[in-house]
Amino acid sequence: VDWFDWMLPEAWSRYHNQVHHYRVNEPDGDPDYFEKYTDTWKLNREFMTVLSMLFFKWAFAAPNTYKALKLSQFKGELPANFDPKLTMTIYQVFRMESLGQAIFSAGELMTKVIGPYLLLHFFLLPLPLLLIGPSFFWNAVANLFLAELVANIHGFMVTTFNHTGEDVYCFSSGCRVNSPSFFLRAVTGSVNCSTGGFLNDFLHGYLNYQIEHHIWPDLSMLSYAKAQPHVKAICQKHGVPYVQENIFARMAKVLRIFTGRARMRRFPAHLERQEDLIFWDDRGGVLRDVQRSPQDLAPAI
Repeated sequence: VDWFDWMLPEAWSRYHNQVHHYRVNEPDGDPDYFEKYTDTWKLNREFMTVLSMLFFKWAFAAPNTYKALKLSQFKGELPANFDPKLTMTIYQVFRMESLGQAIFSAGELMTKVIGPYLLLHFFLLPLPLLLIGPSFFWNAVANLFLAELVANIHGFMVTTFNHTGEDVYCFSSGCRVNSPSFFLRAVTGSVNCSTGGFLNDFLHGYLNYQIEHHIWPDLSMLSYAKAQPHVKAICQKHGVPYVQENIFARMAKVLRIFTGRARMRRFPAHLERQEDLIFWDDRGGVLRDVQRSPQDLAPAI
């Protein structure tokens, strides 16, 4: 089975490879722009942050990645009042369906995305232990759920810091892929954690090389480790902000954004390279190129 988890591989590919990487830290386009997501919270933000940590994968990542896939496949007009920029949490799935504004149902999400992993990983996997006794089976189920909570906390820590903090830039419009602005944003809109050493890199899932990952998304993890000191030196030479701190310092800044105590840094509009700017439509295609005719549309990514 290819990458059996809470998310479909093809949904992750659309969400991460084809949307996030091309629209990093654009509030209206990047699905990993957490400031916009947390600003919609109605309940206590500290409480919601804790819930996000504990249930990050199935309550946030599973429906949000599936939304990106469905949006790319949707034919015709979107449902009335459906906001394609909305962060699709598990709560929003039920809410949008009840309002008649959904592009997929909660039942579809459960049967195609969440349900198979929930059933097979947490119940069928420990099923042979019933031969020993019911208590062995249920203890195994409990251990799997506790391990899942730990995995969600770890996943939250090593993914949210990547582009979040009051020292990280966000951008008001899109930019042409592989343009000078694209590579500048890969650095100024991303964050590295402490790098070097196999154990350190392994515990970070090699996500501590986030800047290099956005510059060269197709390189191997070991190549990131080789490139990192050279990229940092080039940025320091040319005065490009290269943010790198340990995971605990970064998490403190992530929590400040999630709880509303700090805001992301806005990139000054007058410093944008105008010939690189583009504007996207709601499904990932170029809506308007600043330097071209509105009729000269690029195909969807």
